[in-house]
Amino acid sequence: MTRQPATPSIATPPEPARPEGLDSPPPPEIGLKQNALGAPAIAFMVIAAAAPLTVMAGVAPLALSIGGAGAPVAYLVAGAAFAIFAVAFMAMTRATGGKGAFYSYITLGLGRSVGLGCGLLAVVAYNALQIGVYGLMAIQTQDAITRLFGITIGWPYLALAAIVIVWYVGRRGIDVGAKFLGVLLSLETGILLILAFAVLAQGGAHGIGFDSFHPSAVFAPGMGGILAFAFAAFMGFESTALYRSEARNPDRTIPRATYWAVGFMAIAYCFIVWSMVQAFGAREVQAAATNDVAGLFFSAMTHYVGTWATDVMSVLIVTSALASQIAFHNAITRYTYSLARDGVLPAYLDRTHPVFRSPARAGALQTVIAVVVVGAFAIAGADPYYRLLLLVNTPGVVGIIALQLITAIAVVAYFARKRLVRVERVAVIAGIVSIVVLGVALAVLISKINLLTNADSTTNTWLVGLVGAVLLAGIAVAQYFRLRRPRIFDRIGGLYDDPHADTER
Repeated sequence: MTRQPATPSIATPPEPARPEGLDSPPPPEIGLKQNALGAPAIAFMVIAAAAPLTVMAGVAPLALSIGGAGAPVAYLVAGAAFAIFAVAFMAMTRATGGKGAFYSYITLGLGRSVGLGCGLLAVVAYNALQIGVYGLMAIQTQDAITRLFGITIGWPYLALAAIVIVWYVGRRGIDVGAKFLGVLLSLETGILLILAFAVLAQGGAHGIGFDSFHPSAVFAPGMGGILAFAFAAFMGFESTALYRSEARNPDRTIPRATYWAVGFMAIAYCFIVWSMVQAFGAREVQAAATNDVAGLFFSAMTHYVGTWATDVMSVLIVTSALASQIAFHNAITRYTYSLARDGVLPAYLDRTHPVFRSPARAGALQTVIAVVVVGAFAIAGADPYYRLLLLVNTPGVVGIIALQLITAIAVVAYFARKRLVRVERVAVIAGIVSIVVLGVALAVLISKINLLTNADSTTNTWLVGLVGAVLLAGIAVAQYFRLRRPRIFDRIGGLYDDPHADTER
């Protein structure tokens, strides 16, 4: 038997060693729950974060008192602006697969230093939005209990009870939270539609008209000022991208959820506010809203539907705020989890619950922060609406719109640097338009900040300045990591475990 000559082996050179932890999926004990969410569930969460009933009953009357009959158009304008932004935002998702939303996309477009600054700003801004609303939720709950049972409970106790509920639901996992939010969102949307259709069915105050869309109403004095309220009504829709790791087929699910959320909010807000114009009359609605900002929707509900519906709405406005708190809690914990995974925040926070696969440690930290802030305002005897809500919320609103503007800049910069402008021309055009629109919106918001805060100019300067201070502090921290902790600096952006981002590291 003839033996074949041995084939000489060709030695394969070893691959260069990679830094520990890079390019590796998260260990099973720390990973988020995968394939848990479809597009409807994600859309429910981000719409719930905006709290449609709270926005309509609590904020829309103020917009009507300033802008009058043209107020519904402001919500359409804001919706159109965010729809254009969503095109650019989703193109970045498609191109990079980044899971950290603002944090990842800005890192890819503008570099790690700006990316970390914006990541920390996102955590602070979302916390400000969420914690401030505990003041509003507490007084809404207090009013509902007094209306239904004739007893009064101190607002701090109600706020602390809400904080515990939010922590518990968030800890139970994203799928449980999504189902819970879906039920609450359906109920609050239902009561608003009952009111709107009741007004239309009864012909409103003077018959059904479309004066709200006439140029004289659209360009009336005060309309520029209410854009701040309209843009604030969409807060949280961009958080769809945070759930990429937990979504089923995220390349399709995330864009669908984003467009559904923006479209639903724009149309629903405009329709509901327009129905209020019909309820009181185009010429009378501004005065009616000015004289009864807090009770405008309740008065309309009692007149057109009945006392029973007013009682139901007083309960659902509480659950609306609760749904918003849970949704923002989920967003905050996922930003915190991403930053901890990258080594920016303590490693203790990058572990998920062994059963529920929720970022439970990040959730516990957020809960403690909420208790401390709410407790401090309560001990100081501060008003839960004019102090806790307005003052704490304002940096959050300014911060999120600033992040959206910076993200639009990052999208254009990213595709230009990668020489993909022709391939992604729609996204680049959308990004450029978004830069202009969001830049104007941010400028208007800052110039009219007193409408949001009801505070003096010094306080307003501090509140707006806090946003810039956090951003600059984050950039400074990134520079420290670059010089002293380069391994952590290289991880900024949360891209090391994402196969879509292989070429971006």
